[in-house]
Amino acid sequence: MTDTLPLMATRRRFLIGAAGLAGGMALVTMLPGRTAATPASMQAAVKAVAGDAPMNKGRIKIELPPLVENGNAVPLGIKVESPMTDAGHVKAIHVFTEKNPQPNVVSFQLGPRAGTANISTRMRLADTQVVLAIAEMSDGSFWRDEVEVVVTMAACLEES
Repeated sequence: MTDTLPLMATRRRFLIGAAGLAGGMALVTMLPGRTAATPASMQAAVKAVAGDAPMNKGRIKIELPPLVENGNAVPLGIKVESPMTDAGHVKAIHVFTEKNPQPNVVSFQLGPRAGTANISTRMRLADTQVVLAIAEMSDGSFWRDEVEVVVTMAACLEES
């Protein structure tokens, strides 16, 4: 016959458990951090798309909430003023972020048959950051809009 002692919550057991938890959390903070784009890497990605072409303001509008509670599925809308004809249309819309693991989030290819240059999707945001959209037009011009978004709970984290 074996005697089993009831598992009792004692101060000693509590302190040992708390110390183990604190030590584990300290180890996690010492692990390599997440990789993120920087404003410089975002500018390099923009330059890869547009080269040294001037960026005009207007004609393109980002619709993004200024404050986001959860960065996992942020609604993103982009509208570009364009007749969408063979003579003048949006060729592409590019979206860049300042702090996500990859600065070039997405590129949409459009043509005159699209009818309108309106994009609606969801994106993940790693942290509070600037989101930049560039419209590449058929005449070779580039139009830009940018919005700063405050994210209270980050998403889109990537281990290095």
